[in-house]
Amino acid sequence: MEKLLCGVDLGGTKLSVGLISVDGRIHDKLTVYDHVGKNEIMIVDQIIRLIKQLISQNELSESDLRGIGIGFPGHVRYKDGHTLTTSNLKGFKNFPLRQAVAEHFMIPVLLDNDANAQAFCEYKFGAGKGYDTVIFLTISTGIGAGIILNNKLYRGITGTAGEFGHTIVNSDNNQICTCGNEGCLMACACGLALPYLFKKKTEQGIITTLPLPDDFNYSHVDGKMIMKGLEIDDPLSKAIIQECADYIGIAVYNIFQILNPPLIILGGGLTCWGETYLTRIRKKFHELARDMIFDKIEIVEAVAGGDAGLIGAAALLLE
Repeated sequence: MEKLLCGVDLGGTKLSVGLISVDGRIHDKLTVYDHVGKNEIMIVDQIIRLIKQLISQNELSESDLRGIGIGFPGHVRYKDGHTLTTSNLKGFKNFPLRQAVAEHFMIPVLLDNDANAQAFCEYKFGAGKGYDTVIFLTISTGIGAGIILNNKLYRGITGTAGEFGHTIVNSDNNQICTCGNEGCLMACACGLALPYLFKKKTEQGIITTLPLPDDFNYSHVDGKMIMKGLEIDDPLSKAIIQECADYIGIAVYNIFQILNPPLIILGGGLTCWGETYLTRIRKKFHELARDMIFDKIEIVEAVAGGDAGLIGAAALLLE
């Protein structure tokens, strides 16, 4: 039997651990949601328990695994396996997560950013299969990215390369990003920006046909709510989608100019806005790129699905 890969997808709302085959198929997985609010040591203990439970319930031993790959929702110093920052979990500032897990096993353990893991999944098994250079942009509550150049993940000097969410796309934007700067892509075009955009466009006089309660709180605006607005042809929701898409289009143009990749993959929760959203992104990109495109570049939607982070974390062992 060919050895399996073990993947850990540590997220802000769920924690998944899975056994993955080398061709990207999920052999078995466990998912929990009760890790939120726990400290680093408690989460490490939970990860170890889940891995050992998976091994046991599949009647395997450690020697049946090639290793363990962990995807983390924040900055990672790749070379020493430390987590640097995260806005989704308690603690984890300069925490030796890789070592904390590795000391309980006899097999290799890798730690990387979750967007890198998702990117590697798309590259190996999804929309990027067959390409040697791929840029993956995930647009959800925040915005992250993974850069694959010549069949290798590019991580930069620290391990934090690909933070396109913190590139400045509008210096006049009054919305402050989580990093403290104004005008970041994340402050303009992801889930965190939606309450601000909804309020701003309401104040500009754009009417919404969404059924809002009298005590409506702008902080409740999210991607699903805007999707409902799109389904009923709500003018305000459509205006928000168009503005977000235009900023993503600007980001895609910047990526094109810096790295000149043949393929840019768009994933994450906000791609649920569908073809209206994706078409607007492509339109904005082509408006900016004009006659500077000399070879074909594709902008496509991710296909790996909700387990991309889990599969990708495991697949890091194949890099």
